[in-house]
Amino acid sequence: MPTKFPLAAPSWGSEELAAIQSVVDSGQFSMGSRVQQFESEFAAYTGARHAVMVNSGSSANLLMTAALAFTQNISMKLQRGDEIIVPAVSWSTSFFPLAQYGLNLRFVDIDLETLNYDLIALEAAITPKTRAILVVNLLGNPNEFSVIRALAEKHKLVVIEDNCESLGARYEGQAAGTFGAMGTYSFFFSHHMSTMEGGMVTTDDEELYHVMLCLRAHGWTRNLPKYNRVTGVKSDDPFEESFKFVLPGYNLRPLEMEAALGTEQLKKLPGFIAQRRRNAAAVVGVLSNHPELLVQREIGSSSWFGFSLVIRPGSVWTRKTLIERLGALGFECRPIVTGNFAKNPVMRLFEHSIPFPLKNADHIDALGLFIGNHHFPMDAAVDALGQL
Repeated sequence: MPTKFPLAAPSWGSEELAAIQSVVDSGQFSMGSRVQQFESEFAAYTGARHAVMVNSGSSANLLMTAALAFTQNISMKLQRGDEIIVPAVSWSTSFFPLAQYGLNLRFVDIDLETLNYDLIALEAAITPKTRAILVVNLLGNPNEFSVIRALAEKHKLVVIEDNCESLGARYEGQAAGTFGAMGTYSFFFSHHMSTMEGGMVTTDDEELYHVMLCLRAHGWTRNLPKYNRVTGVKSDDPFEESFKFVLPGYNLRPLEMEAALGTEQLKKLPGFIAQRRRNAAAVVGVLSNHPELLVQREIGSSSWFGFSLVIRPGSVWTRKTLIERLGALGFECRPIVTGNFAKNPVMRLFEHSIPFPLKNADHIDALGLFIGNHHFPMDAAVDALGQL
């Protein structure tokens, strides 16, 4: 039986179907001119100088991490054993590439209302060994970047940004995902725009851009410009450059079909975000004074990926109670991302530290969930939430 209020819904129309068919008709399926076009348009949308498309948001996080391992810029280069601060609540593949490249993850609690960094805990967690901060914008909500930037400048830390859940969000007029050395995005089905699978990394740094172009496709030189920051000058002989490998890369390349979809979805994205914000205003209006529930407090201009519902401390409600109430009203729901990720068994496999108790992450791990937001009006859902 279909769920009345699902977590995600299709956002394609005739334009996307025509885009798919145009790629089929072209006979060019692997990465080519459509990918380049979408990268250029996406960079313009975010205000970044460069954008590199990959086959998923998870791959975007991997590429971002790898670029910091192979950059020649000493001020940004991360090496095995370096310490990076991460929030206790995020998706698994926000953390895994960091661990796979030998970084020591230092888990910090989140704020119970914003679901982003507890800024006091963040500053207290910085040690002389800390080299970087991973900033994750959760459920569409930007972090307090003015504070984080000041901390990073004070302690000479690299900032990287996982914006996979927050495409379209802005802080002080600037696009979320563009506050660090690099930022990542996801175009999975349930996200703000969908290319089936797909992801992107943006950066203003030319060398990181060239490193990522190389790492994305096998570590070869073929996709680098003639004058580049990886090899210097590339030969004009395409045969000589066809299988020249200079970095230990991957195959993270997207498909032309995904990029063609992205071009069409990007045209619609401002309207999608505007409707999500209208839905959010209605939901917050209904639930902001709920005696048992907390809703996410917005920082800047959120793009409202979904709506978190966290049972207030001291409430007699349990999450089972909340799930049953929502289910009876027709809502599909999920945990808030992974809850407290530091509690997962996989933690035994990589270096990490937890300097302070993760009280708020534990709270949402036991007493939080989220429901979906959409690119279309949700009047019936808002009315139903009024019955909680």
